[in-house]
This record gives sequence, C-alpha cells and structure tokens, in this order.
Amino acid sequence: MNTTRRTAAAAVLLALLLPAPLLAASAASAAPTAATDVRVTGPELPAPTGRFAVGSEDLHLTDRSRTDPWAHTGPRELMVTLRYPAQRGTGRAPAAYLSTEEARLILADKGLDKLIDPAAFAGTRAHARAGARPVDGRHPLIVLSPGFTVPRATLTSLAEDLASRGYVVAAVDHAYESAATAFPGGRILTCLACDQTQGPGGREAVTAVRAKDVSFLLDRLTGPHSVWRHAGVIDTGRIAMAGHSIGGASALTAMAADPRIRAGVDMDGTLPEPYPASGIGGRPFMLLGSAASVPGDQPGNWSGPWAHFDGWKRWITFDGTDHFGATDYPALRDQLGVPHPEAPLPGARALELTRTYVSAFFDQHLKGQPRPVLDGPRAEAPEVRFHTP
Repeated sequence: MNTTRRTAAAAVLLALLLPAPLLAASAASAAPTAATDVRVTGPELPAPTGRFAVGSEDLHLTDRSRTDPWAHTGPRELMVTLRYPAQRGTGRAPAAYLSTEEARLILADKGLDKLIDPAAFAGTRAHARAGARPVDGRHPLIVLSPGFTVPRATLTSLAEDLASRGYVVAAVDHAYESAATAFPGGRILTCLACDQTQGPGGREAVTAVRAKDVSFLLDRLTGPHSVWRHAGVIDTGRIAMAGHSIGGASALTAMAADPRIRAGVDMDGTLPEPYPASGIGGRPFMLLGSAASVPGDQPGNWSGPWAHFDGWKRWITFDGTDHFGATDYPALRDQLGVPHPEAPLPGARALELTRTYVSAFFDQHLKGQPRPVLDGPRAEAPEVRFHTP
C-alpha cells in the first residue's frame, strides 16, 4: 500500500520503464556519436475507450489565503490538468506527458538519471488534444490526486479514459509533493514534503494538506468566478474524487472535509488514522488495491477502516499487480518489453481493469447507471477479487 517516503520499489519501477537499448545509449551519451539526429520516440498510452474525443488544458492556481505548508513561505500553488469530452477534429497536437527537465529530476530522485534517457520518459505519447472544443452539456467532475513523489502525469490513462466516457477530470499536482513539477516562470518545484513527513503523522499531514487543496480547487472551478473558461460544462452537483496511493487516502480526508464530494475511490493507498471522526455521511467509497491489499492484520491494512464505512462500499483487488498497478507505469513498461517480475499481470490488462471498475463506480454513483460489474466476481475477470472482511 501507500508510503509517504521514497522507496526502493519506486526506483525499481522507474528503472523498468525503458528498454535496455535506451539504457545503453544513455550510459554512452558522453561519447561522440554519429546518430545525434535520431529522434527517440517514447511509448504510447492505451487509447481511451469512450465515445468522445478528449481535450486538455493546464491551469496554474494560487491560494493566497494559505502559506505553503512545506516551503513555509509564499502562497499554496497547484498545477492542474483538465481533461474533458471534446468535439472530434478540434484542438492541437496531444499535450506533452512531462517536460524533459521534470523527467530528469524524477529519475535523479530515484538515482537513475545516469541510466535512463529523460527525453524518452518525457516523450510518452498520450491522446488528449490541447485546446479542443468541449462537447455541449453538463458533465460530472472527478478530481484525481497522484501518489507521493510522483506527478499527476502518472494517472493520464485513467484521466483520458474517464473524459472519453463523459466526465470532466481534474488531475492535480500538489506543490512540493512530487520529485519534480513544472510551474510557470520556468520553475521546477521538488519534494520539500518528503523529509518533513517522515515518521508518525506524516501521512495524516499530507492528506490534510491535500484535502484543503481539493476544496480550493473546487472553489476555483465551480464557484461563481471560475478560472476555467469552459466551467459551464461542469455539473456542480455531481463531484467525486479518486487517487493513487496517498492521493487515494486523501480522497477520504477530502470527503470528510467537503460535502461537495459525493463519492471516492482509494487506489492502493493506506488510509489516514484514525478514521475521520465526522465520517463521510454514508457516501459511497471504493477500495481498489493491488494483490497485496487483501484483508489482514499487517500495518496499514484496510481492515480497520473498513468497518467505519457506513454507505455503499467495495473492497476489490487485482491479482498479479503491484502498488503502481492503477497507474500508467505497468502499461508503459510492458509495451517497452520490460515486464515486472513481481507483477505478472500484463500492464494493459491492469489498466483495462482499473478503467473498468473506476468508471463503473462513477457511472453508478454520479450518473445513476447501475453497473453489475460492481456486484461481485465475474468469469471474464478471474484476476478480480471482492473482499468482505
């Protein structure tokens, strides 16, 4: 499950993102070469499966009512990528996955910057088109929050798929909580929170900050003076949140603090302790985990918090996955021919299952469309396990 510090597992994961030829080329980059004009193309994310094309737009938000809790100076800042149902044939080329400098710093944070070509990682190809015209109508809003030390880009495939199915999706980078996030003015903010959240209470500190971030984001997107030019397509009465790792844990904290969030999904994140005293008022919540996230007594297990959920709830795990199974990473490493020995489920399948169950949850609880896939095991999905501890 989630951890609020850098881990060796995360380093191994990023090491598996690129194939051996690129690793060798990067290690030899200091030597003269005649192939300097060769363009390295990054991997491609799976295409969205919904009926709509997908548009994207980045927003920079500044909350001047709060001093940044990690920098201890200056206002709190967020970077947000909005993806939304778009009219086909509109918009510019697909937006970049990461800047090369962001990719370099993320790799350096894991000690891999001398082995992996940052341009190849940054060059991952997505499908949303910048500046595309939104589809008419009003669509539910879903906030996505990434894991600790990793950027919002890691949830691109899920965000694009949800947008293609008729949702507006706001993926958030929380300042100073990723190894690298590009902000306006050429600034790259690194993870100041990493050292400040070691030890007891660190997880709770991060989730509390993120809950405030999300409430501020909702104010700025759905308030009377929205910062987004297409805010009219958001149905302000249908808002939900999902996240990976500590981003998923933050969904619970945000729901406890903000009644506008009607439903939540935690993708393999250890929940904050104790369970919020105010609860979440019977609102639906889904735990979607890796193969290790089964009921048990190990620290961080969901067994304790499970009893406190008093509304619709599910605890689902996918066999053959690791902590990053709900993110882009497994699909990228498999496409590049570098499977993870500890996560044998093909990355494309892990992502397919994540998209299926997350979208079904939101369809049922935001759109009122029953989704039988949430009712229990199915023969066509033997990797999926339902738990009722």
